[in-house]
Amino acid sequence: MGKSLLQQRAGRGNINFRNPGWLRVGKVRYPKIEGNHVGKVIDILHNPGMLAPVAKVKLDTGDVFYMQAVQGMTVGQKIEIGSNVNPATGNIVEVGNLPEGAIICNVEEHYGDGGRYARAAGSYATVIGKSGDRVLIRLPSGKIKEVLSNARATVGMVAGGGVYDKPMLKAGNVYWKYKVKATKWPIVKGVAMNAVDHPHGGGLHTSVSRPSTVSRNAPPGRKVGHIAARRTGRKERK
Repeated sequence: MGKSLLQQRAGRGNINFRNPGWLRVGKVRYPKIEGNHVGKVIDILHNPGMLAPVAKVKLDTGDVFYMQAVQGMTVGQKIEIGSNVNPATGNIVEVGNLPEGAIICNVEEHYGDGGRYARAAGSYATVIGKSGDRVLIRLPSGKIKEVLSNARATVGMVAGGGVYDKPMLKAGNVYWKYKVKATKWPIVKGVAMNAVDHPHGGGLHTSVSRPSTVSRNAPPGRKVGHIAARRTGRKERK
């Protein structure tokens, strides 16, 4: 009997496939507070599993939360959070109070969700228009998104944008990159395996060498390839 496939082993919930959430410094979310408050950046940290640096902020209420560090943010910087605050870099403001063309990040869809758009290193969104109680923003993908005017966002661009320009250089760096993301790496092609390891394995070269279509009701371990294919072969030119 052959070995189980990668997706079968992942389904068992083995420690190799579990998300190592215990490594995180904490949830990077806005606090659910009302009114205007002032905070202070007490540290800038690396959060395993995230490429963007994280700022640890202590509010005047004594509460501590983590937010995306924006480009130019420093330890000891004062942070204002609320509805009518100065739209300076690093402040957390409601998008309805921002002018068109403002550069923002970690944007909420509605008040209190903690931030969900433009959170990756070096990314930002742009305010492009307002309509009633809605604000239109352009996401890093170029898509236009509509959010509520009382949704909060951080003024500025997420720090750490140059991380994507740095080459990985060696396989070990890629391994540890995916280790904290609960992603199994490296992934080996089925055709590169032995016949005992995968239905596509075996043979003298990397080819399936047999029909790769398989039934929708095939058992686990066999259900790989073109599952319940509607058609096979090349299309005829008209």
